[in-house]
Amino acid sequence: MPRPVIAVVYDFGSVAPADIVDRLEPLGDVVLAVFRSAHTEQLSPLLSDLAPLVAVDDDSAPALDEAAARLGAHRPDAVLTFSERRLATTAELAARLGLPYHDADTVRLLTDKYEQRRRLRERGVDPVRTRLLRTARDWAPALAAVGLPAVLKPVRGEGSRNTHPVRDAQAGAALAAELLSGPDAEEALVLEEYLAGVDRGPFGDHVSVESAVVDGRVTHWAVTGKFPLAPPFREVGHFWPAPLADTERAAVLELAGRAVEALGLRTGITHTEVKLTAHGPRLIEVNGRLGGFQSGLGRLAGGLDPVALAGRLALGGPAPGAWAPQERVVYARAVPAPAEGGLLTGVHGVADALAVPGLHGYETRVRPGTRLPPGVGTAELAVLWGTADDHTAMLGALDRALDALTYTFADAPGAPDARTVRARDLAGHGPLSSLHP
Repeated sequence: MPRPVIAVVYDFGSVAPADIVDRLEPLGDVVLAVFRSAHTEQLSPLLSDLAPLVAVDDDSAPALDEAAARLGAHRPDAVLTFSERRLATTAELAARLGLPYHDADTVRLLTDKYEQRRRLRERGVDPVRTRLLRTARDWAPALAAVGLPAVLKPVRGEGSRNTHPVRDAQAGAALAAELLSGPDAEEALVLEEYLAGVDRGPFGDHVSVESAVVDGRVTHWAVTGKFPLAPPFREVGHFWPAPLADTERAAVLELAGRAVEALGLRTGITHTEVKLTAHGPRLIEVNGRLGGFQSGLGRLAGGLDPVALAGRLALGGPAPGAWAPQERVVYARAVPAPAEGGLLTGVHGVADALAVPGLHGYETRVRPGTRLPPGVGTAELAVLWGTADDHTAMLGALDRALDALTYTFADAPGAPDARTVRARDLAGHGPLSSLHP
């Protein structure tokens, strides 16, 4: 009996290409439909060594027709992606190949932050006040409808790119005008009500719910805990399980399930971010793909494999019959890049960090000699991976590791103004174990 063929539309996303092929190959033969981008051009030698490739030049109809024809020659049984920016590409290819995936309307709701909020409000899931800005002239009516404090962000985007808190009307107007003009202008912005979280120190005030959808039925398989954000909204890591009481966990799961159903998802993996407020859980957003770091957490925890789960669902398999393992804590703690950018000239203390009990790995994301652009989006210098008996042990191990690690930045190699920063200070807060509710 021939093995199934799994087509993966690849671009920058939540799972590394080698991990995709390694985790999906037990299920079938993998073909990578590689979207042309700066990211995939850089990885081209690796990608060609991992699996057969089909080029996807762009999202135009002729390019998608040509890619679908070449992909069809491999006779794929399933198509999926782990890239937020390639959801629409994957939907177009799936439609041409007659394979199950999110339809075009669902992809629009998953990738357009304004349309998603509007649908969730219309279906009575979450009433967050939201307005769309296409020009700077839209600022005044949007502000009148939403109020302050608020959050201003692109209508499409990932990793908290160009996402800013707004507490002053004049500053917000200037920021909106800046983001909507120039060569890198956003197509549109969303101004939405700021959701104030309850202080959960030493943990973050938000969680994410990882779910599987089969024939429209939602099954949750993990609730992921978070560390406190680095300002303004930069993620710095995730862990299983989230430290929630049973009643709060039930409320979070119920909200996430209603949100996924309201968006009309029929199949695949979802990653739903939820804010923990004084008035109960509130929705941040729903994503139609595997969340970041989930693959690595699954590898550390054993048992349920999130990447393989995504592959099985794409092949028409059943929903997971068990949750991600809960017996111990597994974590991924990122070292965020400085918001002001700079040239990374040195990294110190890696061996000392790895000597901390429970630390399993130090993953380099940025090599010395790399100049980092300024920005408020989520970007990592490195990621610490580890396991612990409980959340307290996790925090203690990370405090030791983050104290050991330092990073040096300068305007140029050997410049006299070089500055060295502890890993923990890059997140903008003190020792994790010193943060209390």
